[in-house]
This record gives sequence, C-alpha cells and structure tokens, in this order.
Amino acid sequence: MQTLVEVRDLAKSYKRADGTMVEAVKGVSLDIYKGEIFSLLGPNGAGKTTTISMISGLVTPTRGTAKIGGFSITDQPIKAKRLLGVIPQEIALYPTLNARQNLTFFGKMYGLGGKDLEKRVDEVLDFIDLKDRQKDKIDTFSGGMKRRVNIGVGLLHRPQLLYMDEPTVGIDPQNRRRILDTVVRLREEYGVTVLYTTHLMEEAQELSNRVGIIDHGEIIALGTVGELTQQVGEEDRLVLSTGSQTVPDALLKRFEAEVEGVTRSLYDAPVQLAAEGEGATGATHGTVTLFAKRGRKALPGIIHIANDAGLDILSVEIKEPDLEAVFLNLTGRALRD
Repeated sequence: MQTLVEVRDLAKSYKRADGTMVEAVKGVSLDIYKGEIFSLLGPNGAGKTTTISMISGLVTPTRGTAKIGGFSITDQPIKAKRLLGVIPQEIALYPTLNARQNLTFFGKMYGLGGKDLEKRVDEVLDFIDLKDRQKDKIDTFSGGMKRRVNIGVGLLHRPQLLYMDEPTVGIDPQNRRRILDTVVRLREEYGVTVLYTTHLMEEAQELSNRVGIIDHGEIIALGTVGELTQQVGEEDRLVLSTGSQTVPDALLKRFEAEVEGVTRSLYDAPVQLAAEGEGATGATHGTVTLFAKRGRKALPGIIHIANDAGLDILSVEIKEPDLEAVFLNLTGRALRD
C-alpha cells in the first residue's frame, strides 16, 4: 500500500497557568495509506484533536514530524496543505450567506475561479444532496445540513486527504446516518483518503479500514478492527448495571473463581448520569464488566452469586468482542465521552 500520511514521534507540550508543563500528545507514530478510512478513536481529552491539528499544520509540534504526500507540514506547509481538506468539529460557515455563496467564497480561498469554480460548486452540491437548498441561508439549516455544507467546503479543491474531526457530534440520527454514508462514498466513489476522529466506538468499527486507539496522548493499539478484536480473543463481555452500590473486590474475585468461563472482571464505580428536562438530576450508574468465553452459559452463575451477595442488578447486556472490549482490555476502563 502507498503511504499518504507519515507521522513520526509527534508530541505536543503546553505550559499551564501555574507554570507546569503538560504533555498532551506523547510521541505518536503512524502511517495512513492512500484510499483508506483511518479512524483515531479515543475518549474526549485523549489527544485526538491535538494530534490532528499538528498533522494539518494548525498546531506546531514540540517534537516529531508529519508528512502528507511526502511534504513536511512544518517545512513545506503550502505543498502539504494543498493535499488536505479540513472539516472541523465546529461549524465553520457564514450563517447569513446561502449554501452556494459559502461554497463559492471558500472555493475562491482555495484559488478556484470562473467556470471551474461554478462547476465544482455544482458537483459538491450534488454530492452533499443540497442543490435544492443552495439559495437558502445557512442560519435556516439544521445542524446536520450545516455539517454537510462543511463537508462540501472541504471537498472543493479535490483533496487527497480529508480530515474529519468528530463530524457527527450533536447531529440527529437521520443526518448522522447520512454523514456516515457520505464518508464511505468518499472512499469508494472518489478514492479520497479519510482521517476520521471519534469517541464513538460503533462509528470507528463501522467505517474504518484501520483504527488507532489513543489514550492520554499515546497510541495504545493500531490495526484493522479484526486485528484489534483478536487481542481480546473470543470472549464475550457481560455488562451488569449496578446502580449506586459499591461492588467490593471480593465479589469480583468470586465471579472469577466460581463461574466457569469467567476470566477477569472490571468495576466502574458509580457516576452521575445527565438527565433530560429542567430540574432533573439523573441516575447514579455503576457497572461490573465480566469477560467470559461463553457469556450466555456463564450468566446464570453470575446472577446466582450476585443475588447471594445482595448485589442489585438493574440490567444485563452481553456483548461480543468489539473495539470497546479492546479499550477495556488495554486500559481497565470503559471508553466514555
């Protein structure tokens, strides 16, 4: 495979207000191949946006190198950025202009003009399925429609690499589905390489040719979804919702010792969940996660021990191996927002 993006030992440190230094990204190295969807998956605050900001030239690295199409983003920024389209997490459009005016403006910023620009704007409007709304002002659009125009802006100059930073955040399910389908079309129909950041495991699992899992500024796993899930073997995960109760270590050890097939257990202490509606306080929610080779066969024994110990189980979910299981296996905690 031909490498389009080459990142070596990329790191970024910041100075806090009290003068202490914090290393937000700690020596990330990875390759992204032409024509693939590469997802950078990790919880909020893991270093995803900082890493991508360095790759795209928005943030100067403390150390390390990043190249796009063989061009250094620090030494040859103009040549590197010509190959790159950026779709930021925040909407970057002029709300009082209509969709066509926005695309035309940004097309001129990319150096396009005349009939070539008009043709390209038409092509992009077709691709994002907004030609019938092209003369409507952006501030009349839904969040999902604004995202689609943002995607169109990033495509105007026919980039080889399209960087998308959490593009489905705050989007309704219908428009989220449309955006995910658009990402796949970019690769399959146009051969665009996509660098996609997300904290949503199911998005990375659905879209990606390869995934890099990042946590605390470091890549902790890298490979195809199949390669990564092989790290946790064929074990199922049994996720027990335990409400506000604290689960002692002794009970976790009982699950492991007394239930056939259970290999290990993890406990996430109760956290306060957000609730909808004015004045709502939300529920307190903790979880026990058990790894078992045959989850459904192990479940009756787990329930028996939990009842014997007086542990109230609010719900049980059995999950097959996935990227969240990989994150749990590597970090000992769930991949939360």
